[in-house]
Amino acid sequence: MKFRAILNTFDDMWAGLKIGVPAVLRAIMASPPLLFSSGTLSRISMANIWVPFGAGSDESTRADKTELITSHARGVVLDLGAGHGHTVNYLDRTMVTKYVALEPNVFMHPRIRAMAAAAGYTEADGTLLVLSCGAEDATSILSSVHEPVDTIVSVLTLCTIPTPQSTIRTLLLDVLAPSGSLLFLEHVRSHRADVVFWQKIITPMWKRIFDGCCLDRPTDIWVKELVDESGASVWKEGKIWDLADDKDEETTFWRRLGRFLKM
Repeated sequence: MKFRAILNTFDDMWAGLKIGVPAVLRAIMASPPLLFSSGTLSRISMANIWVPFGAGSDESTRADKTELITSHARGVVLDLGAGHGHTVNYLDRTMVTKYVALEPNVFMHPRIRAMAAAAGYTEADGTLLVLSCGAEDATSILSSVHEPVDTIVSVLTLCTIPTPQSTIRTLLLDVLAPSGSLLFLEHVRSHRADVVFWQKIITPMWKRIFDGCCLDRPTDIWVKELVDESGASVWKEGKIWDLADDKDEETTFWRRLGRFLKM
């Protein structure tokens, strides 16, 4: 594995620190008790970091997300870890009846609402619902949505949830409706052992800066191999593929796309 690939990851961490630390210091100066709330400070930091990082990631994957989301998202769409709401720009308004933005970081909610409104989804007409619970809280999701979820979209989110395998299982078995779709674009554990070694080394530092994000989760495998209580696959069909322009196999930020249709 080339040193440049490792250095790129540290460059991203340094860029995140340069954005997040000043935001945290400003927040503490405005409200000193925040010094004793590490969780809140982490969310403040990430909300600021994701302004340029989210926009850059969205721009670089625009064609891939159009192929993944625009033609396949329908009905009630649950956007896991919505961030600032970029997913809403890929929804076909004639096919999607409701956009449910699940985002535990409440400091991101104003941008979600603004982006959703620009795309034609508002809370006033019932086509937008913004939830602040975590993806692992299926009970709150179900009690808030009040209707079947036809599509779950996950973009760079399953890397951060605290109990990923059990959460993925609950979301797909209990929240996603029969014949519903899972659409994901996630960074995952590399297929190369030398890269995995560095993913594991870097992750403890990376997750402190990027609000719990882990570089080394085999999310694509967990989804593909998901089975129900009887041991049968929950999927009617599905496929996983690489980003169209992602040729760097040495990157610690290896991204894959997936589209799965539930039984």
